[in-house]
Amino acid sequence: MKWDPRVQECIPALTTGPDLRRTKLNLADAFRQADQIAAVHGDTPGETLALLEWLLGLIYAAEQFPETTDEWQEWVQEREPLDAVADWVENHTGCWDLFDSEQPLGQNPVLLPHLDAHGVGPAQLFMERVGDYNQFFDHHHLHHPQPVPADSAWRAMLVQHAFAIGMRGKLKASAMNLPGTFTNLGTNRLAPRLRIIARPAWDGATLGDLLRVNTAPWPQAPGPLNLTWNQDSPGRRDFSRPGPRQTRTPQGPADLHTVLGRSIALRPARLDDGNPGVDRVLVGAGETLDPLPGAYVDDAVTYTGPGGVKRLLGPSATRDLWRESEALYAAVAERDKGTDLYGRIALLSGRRIHLWAVGLLSTQGKPITWVSDEFPYVPGRETSLRRAAEQGSAICEYAARALYIAADTAREIAYANARPDDKKKQVARFNGEPEMWAGAADLFHVLLDQVVADENVVDAVSEFGHAVRALTIDCLNGRLTSLAGGGTGLQARVTAQSRLQRLLDHTTAPTQLKESAA
Repeated sequence: MKWDPRVQECIPALTTGPDLRRTKLNLADAFRQADQIAAVHGDTPGETLALLEWLLGLIYAAEQFPETTDEWQEWVQEREPLDAVADWVENHTGCWDLFDSEQPLGQNPVLLPHLDAHGVGPAQLFMERVGDYNQFFDHHHLHHPQPVPADSAWRAMLVQHAFAIGMRGKLKASAMNLPGTFTNLGTNRLAPRLRIIARPAWDGATLGDLLRVNTAPWPQAPGPLNLTWNQDSPGRRDFSRPGPRQTRTPQGPADLHTVLGRSIALRPARLDDGNPGVDRVLVGAGETLDPLPGAYVDDAVTYTGPGGVKRLLGPSATRDLWRESEALYAAVAERDKGTDLYGRIALLSGRRIHLWAVGLLSTQGKPITWVSDEFPYVPGRETSLRRAAEQGSAICEYAARALYIAADTAREIAYANARPDDKKKQVARFNGEPEMWAGAADLFHVLLDQVVADENVVDAVSEFGHAVRALTIDCLNGRLTSLAGGGTGLQARVTAQSRLQRLLDHTTAPTQLKESAA
């Protein structure tokens, strides 16, 4: 059985035109038709991004990339065709067969002999199902035998290579005569942080435009393309002996975008319709990278953490991405001219771009969900956007604190003799913060759109503040409806409402939240 992404339809995409229609393309056609396709469209944000990463890696491997910022700018504005990349992909003699017995695409053949005895069901490939590599979240059993289509398995493998998080794999390394370190799975390249993709949002923008905008200039050799584990270059970890894990620095962007972050083996199987599929997998430790130099993370957003330490911005279980947008716009405003992603897109005068942020939220060694959001940008509006994001966030943070205090006021009256241990649950009954944060997200994106459209920042933030004030009052009132209509219930409701009004009009409140500003 053979499966080759250069000839098999494997890239899910949306066609251009008013009725975006889903289609699938092989690798060569994805480049040849890049300017007739609106976008890559995977089943999850992570799958979409993993595919884009691989396409970018192929552009570099084909040596069809700009070497300088000036070349990049011309390349983007003149819409340099990507046909040469398609030709290179079609003619490249390499390890493209997913089911090759010696050099399988994207895999470590060391695991192949152990698939029958120690492999598990294909659900282990999918980050949305994988749990902690031992248990799954969506009732797909570890050994569920139902095969998956080969193209789905290939895309899931790309996601693993890019996003998989550190944990212990479901492997018996001793039974396979491998060192125990093979079960210790490292955190892969994109797992700890948000990946930012610049998505062209001007009229007629295509997949080709997106790939060109995100192909950073590179003045040197692009490094090897990682097609299989045991190719001649680059040198990889050797699992034949125990000892400290070997790390390496990518040799260029082709190497970087296609790093094999997991050792994976796939067993081929026929689907009911006769098409190729995968019914068993093994997942073990893969490549481990040294800390990456700035040129390899030029989209990364940093923030100042505890102790003044600079950290890369990653997904949060408690804060939606839009609440972190001020850090993103700070990166845009403080860009290095022409040398990082934000410096380059600032050169595209008059072009609207959406900064698409994607990350994998995980906790206690388990993936939870994909998080993604888009933030608009037009060169020349970066300072205004930063100011709007900072002020908008401050307005919401103050409103959230006011809602908590008002909820606690209602609790003190409604539960006058409550036990201290019950306070948290009782405050939560009256706290409208979740509804406020959910409702403020759309308002915040409207604010950003207004600023991008060149509306006055002061007026736009003022309008946002008025809307958040009304939303905040509604959120408290919605929580207080559960109180009795008279007696203590009425007293708790009236007192909490009064407390909220005073807080929103307090001298320390943002001006835009105050009733006098309405």
